[in-house]
Amino acid sequence: MCGIVGYIGCEQAGPFLLDGLERLEYRGYDSAGVCLNTGSELVVKKAKGELKVLKELTKNGKDLHGTVGIGHTRWATHGEPSDVNAHPHLSESGRFAVVHNGIIENYQQLKDYLTSKGIVFRSMTDTEVIAQLLEYYYQGDLIDTVIKVLGKLDGSYALGVISKDNPDEIIAVRKESPLIIGLGENENYLASDVTAILSKTRTIIRLENNELAILTREGVNIISTEKDEIKKNTETIEWDVSAAEKGGYEHFMFKEIMEQPAAISETISPRIKNGRVILDEIKLSDEELRSFTKINILACGSAYHVGVVAKYIFEKMLRIPVEADLASEFRYRDPIINDKTLTVVISQSGETADTKEAMREAQRRGSHVISIVNVVGSAIASESDDVIYTWAGPEIAVATTKAYSTQLAVVYLMALYMGEKLGTIVPEEYDALVNELEHLPEKIEKVLENKAKIQYLASKYFNTRDIFFIGRNIDYALSLEGSLKLKEISYIHSEAYAAGELKHGTISLIEKGTPVIALVTHEELIGKMVSNIEEVKTRGAQVMCIACDDHPEMETVGQTVFIPKVCDMLLPSLAVIPLQLFAYYVASLKGCDIDKPRNLAKSVTVE
Repeated sequence: MCGIVGYIGCEQAGPFLLDGLERLEYRGYDSAGVCLNTGSELVVKKAKGELKVLKELTKNGKDLHGTVGIGHTRWATHGEPSDVNAHPHLSESGRFAVVHNGIIENYQQLKDYLTSKGIVFRSMTDTEVIAQLLEYYYQGDLIDTVIKVLGKLDGSYALGVISKDNPDEIIAVRKESPLIIGLGENENYLASDVTAILSKTRTIIRLENNELAILTREGVNIISTEKDEIKKNTETIEWDVSAAEKGGYEHFMFKEIMEQPAAISETISPRIKNGRVILDEIKLSDEELRSFTKINILACGSAYHVGVVAKYIFEKMLRIPVEADLASEFRYRDPIINDKTLTVVISQSGETADTKEAMREAQRRGSHVISIVNVVGSAIASESDDVIYTWAGPEIAVATTKAYSTQLAVVYLMALYMGEKLGTIVPEEYDALVNELEHLPEKIEKVLENKAKIQYLASKYFNTRDIFFIGRNIDYALSLEGSLKLKEISYIHSEAYAAGELKHGTISLIEKGTPVIALVTHEELIGKMVSNIEEVKTRGAQVMCIACDDHPEMETVGQTVFIPKVCDMLLPSLAVIPLQLFAYYVASLKGCDIDKPRNLAKSVTVE
């Protein structure tokens, strides 16, 4: 959530700042702003609403003058969306400007103190406290002042600071919120996400907690809060800039749906060698793997839905009890977890605040942590005992598609790898599963070829008020994701239910014309699912089914989208595609802002 961008160089900063903010729009925001250091003053321009409002206000950056500046897209936490509450925030005299991602938990106490000293606040935000503190403690040395202010702050932050007294510097600092530095020639960059600066540089430095970066035109110096110099390794971003652009598609979400065969191939192909799953990322010995008596999976949102699928897969294939926990609840229930528990943490960004804290709680209790993450060098990846990267490439749309699918692919790899080590998968089954996994991308391609039918079905239901998803076993686990996809981008009320629970209350919600999407892919439970479908049809439901193509009779049960037959373990990877496409087409027909759904952010970096 929120986005930071900064520039110091020899060119006019305004156009780059606006371009960088545009590339960060996918993170979610409700206002945007920039501040330019002209050499004699700090000039702020900011506006509520979409970035185009700010662009119009500044004539696409032509009215912005200065070669040093910072910009921000804000997602409101403290104070409603407004011009005044938008970042950057100035100190009372205009000497300092600050952009901030995160939350200052003790801002009210700090604000009350500063107010008692006669300082007048303009906004309702927690961030303005930082700017005013800089002014209050300033005695001529910018770095000393920043360090002193940091000592007063409780909470999480990624900060960009400029001062009119230091016209040739930008100060950056992070604590529990991602921030990177981009390196150029006679110019350097600041951003909360690499996509903002990829058009300018591929060489970056990732800041760690409590590290300060001093950016000048000539270079970047990184120090600790004790002012000790820190030597940092640079990282080269390998994926092409076009991966973060639409490439002719109308929406990033649709592009990313279509990229899933290639993304999954990138995830699995390097890890299957001569018919064996090789996970060099897992450092555990066979003996250590055998010592675990329980697996805990921690995640939020769609990543949690991957965890629910993983519970079914791991328990069946590894014969170990598995709990899938919402990371936001895990810390607060005094979990029973120890060194005999293997913890699997799933996060696309690797910066999800609740997931990060849940992981740390598991580690404090002695658990070994394996994380499934997309972003290299992210906090969760860095702090895990082992990390398996999904290699999904950038995902720009807020509603995840290929990140979900590649996380599932890692789950399959882990199940096969650990099953072989534990001896819970017989060789013949192992060989068959590996073979099917290698052919998964081409089967997904076949499902994508059927998108016209899914678009037609979406045209029948896009004006509905409620849509329900039902399934059993792994189909139920997948229905959670299908329901979330629909509600988050189309704003239609949607719920997912275990089909066996219908008669325990849920069926009272079904009335004439209510759409029900039934997942009927799990071979052993098809008969029971057909009975459940008949129950809702009797009460007037319109049923759309997802079924395997070796059961053509399902066409008589409801309007059916068929997927290729595959082993039970891999069914979610095929069945999720129609659900993603259905959500996309429904939202498109409703005219929704598909890539930037209201009130949502790509990466939730605060609790």
